[in-house]
Amino acid sequence: MTKTNYSLQLKALALCGLIAFTNCKEKTKQKEDTAMTYDNVLLQEWTGPYQGVPAFDKMKVEDIKEAVEKGMELSLAEIDEIANNPDEPTFENTIVAMESSGKELDRVFTYYGIMSSNVSTPEFRDIQAELAPKLSEYSSKISQNEKLFQRIKTVYDASQSKPLEADQQRVLDLTYKRFEMDGANLDAEKKKRYADINKELSTLYTKFSNNVLHDEENYVTYLTKDQLGGLSEGFIKSAAKIATDKGQDGKYAITNTRSSMDPFLTYSTERELRKQVWNNYYSRGDNGDEYDNNQIVADILKLRRERVELLGYENYADWRLQDRMAKTPENAMDLMMAVWPASIARVKEEVKDMQAVADANGDNITIEPWDYRYYAEKVRQKKYDLDSEEVKQYLQLDKLTEAMFFTAGELFNYKFTPVPEGSVPVFNEDVKVWEVTDKDSGKHIGLWYLDPYAREGKRSGAWATTYRSSDSFEGEKNVLASNNSNFVKPAPGEAVLVSWDDATTFFHEFGHALHFFSADVKYPTLNGGVRDYTEFQSQLLERWLSTDKVINQFLVHYKTGEPIPASLVEKIKKASTFNQGFSTTEYLASAIMDMKFHLADPANIDVDKFERETLTELGMPKELVMRHRTPHFGHVFSGEGYATAYYGYMWADVLTSDASEAFRDAPGGFYDKDVAAKLVKYLFAPRNSMDPAEAYRLFRGRDAKIEALMRDRGFPVTKE
Repeated sequence: MTKTNYSLQLKALALCGLIAFTNCKEKTKQKEDTAMTYDNVLLQEWTGPYQGVPAFDKMKVEDIKEAVEKGMELSLAEIDEIANNPDEPTFENTIVAMESSGKELDRVFTYYGIMSSNVSTPEFRDIQAELAPKLSEYSSKISQNEKLFQRIKTVYDASQSKPLEADQQRVLDLTYKRFEMDGANLDAEKKKRYADINKELSTLYTKFSNNVLHDEENYVTYLTKDQLGGLSEGFIKSAAKIATDKGQDGKYAITNTRSSMDPFLTYSTERELRKQVWNNYYSRGDNGDEYDNNQIVADILKLRRERVELLGYENYADWRLQDRMAKTPENAMDLMMAVWPASIARVKEEVKDMQAVADANGDNITIEPWDYRYYAEKVRQKKYDLDSEEVKQYLQLDKLTEAMFFTAGELFNYKFTPVPEGSVPVFNEDVKVWEVTDKDSGKHIGLWYLDPYAREGKRSGAWATTYRSSDSFEGEKNVLASNNSNFVKPAPGEAVLVSWDDATTFFHEFGHALHFFSADVKYPTLNGGVRDYTEFQSQLLERWLSTDKVINQFLVHYKTGEPIPASLVEKIKKASTFNQGFSTTEYLASAIMDMKFHLADPANIDVDKFERETLTELGMPKELVMRHRTPHFGHVFSGEGYATAYYGYMWADVLTSDASEAFRDAPGGFYDKDVAAKLVKYLFAPRNSMDPAEAYRLFRGRDAKIEALMRDRGFPVTKE
């Protein structure tokens, strides 16, 4: 599963996504009135229903460069006004003013994110490459504005003896820490080098991302009719349509994305084709051509190390993790290495089982990475009499969407209602929109956009993002949030059937959306999050997919409408820890490599050799690979959102497993109203307005324990 959240690349390039939001209320109103007069629609204030919505139907690539440059100009003018304010620095005239700045640019970034992630084109990528260093310079002009930082520091220092209100103190602390971590205390010479490094990195991040997208778009495997053995009817129809759309009528296309690769490797009887598809997917960014990312990764690692050394840190990981829940790379590594031995031991058991099946079938092969999914499915059928293809018949995308709405209604009291088609602009005809309201009061909360299908120009994976977040310091705002997936679009009239893993990911990303909708914070900065904590809420929501209420109401056969048989449900639950060796090991390998790369000396590093030798030292089973091999590890190298933070999914998993046991043990189970109320109050609504560890203790009454995670995965529990 790919679990990617938010528009990470843009936020990594532009610090303003965290800092920026316009001035005092009166000036804000004047500025927004002015913005309405711009010819460039991307700068204009959003109009229409639901407190205004993005004009996705009017956005054009040729407008983006002008809009970004003008937005940066306007934002920097506001920052300069704050920095040069002759009045004594206060929370209101400095921090609140910063929170309110940059509204035009923030609107532009919404369009920029869509063009980058959902509807990218070669023309946009050229503009993106041109804008990347300019966005970095813009960010540095804010983070290195000496007058601005001195005002922040004055307010911060005063608060140490006379603390502000809790939410004010939190946003002040976060703002000061962010500036400090970004070199605000450096001398002029080091500041210049710091800014130059950020500029170089921004270009490398964009190139890395575009190289991966190139390989996803250009390595397509075309099948003939006699090469379809084992594939489902729905998958074959989808592959035929994709091939036709690509000018290969009469053939069947396996695209170079996980949503196409994964089912092909699971069911195709054509071993050589499985190997080809596997190689295409895991060689993205690693083909020794002009789109190869190995040297780019090496350059990124060197620049990141040099940058943090300017700040006095030994390595990037020490710098990055200081404001995360783990605090240090040692703590993160300790968690991962506590799970790793049990994980690879389970892989050996799984491989043994698969090899036995292959031998019994007389296949005369040794299990290789391109065989793992195929034979794991055979083992699943043998051990649990569970056929994943049979399960998929009961996992319709439309019904899963209804199941998510039901869950949101039970836990958050939300109601989702489709908006009339055409009343809200969308950027592609496949995007659908729902209004979110409170079930009892009818109060409007926001809009939820769903972009479900893979297409050319859309990055792979699944993610959630916001077009407008909730905060209340300038009056209440509704939330505009989206979920984005890469399900293979079905042939006309066919249902979208997904795997259990994909259904879990669908719930996961919806958890991010619910986190956005339920936010109860005053200031925009508090809508952010701590990376090894924000995945927790979405991972927790995955648990409701397997609850009886969801299974009994929404898992129905796509043709007959009959509920999923109880016997099949029992098989699913019995097999819940099946293949945990594979899924845990492929994830942990990526997370450990992320940390190892940033702890290593990057001078003269050979990226391919380092990956290979480190995995060998770890005892990585040869039958599988990292979930994200280094040359296409976009979480870590297309920006900085997950750099030295990919471990965060495991950290969040500990919280998830522990929190789910709170529901399991409650009188009402997973729908217990008292526990659900605490869930919303302490784990969802606060966002980053309180320390995550304290928020979890308020919910659970104690810190989380790793034993729950081990139980969930069926691994041995050595202590309680």
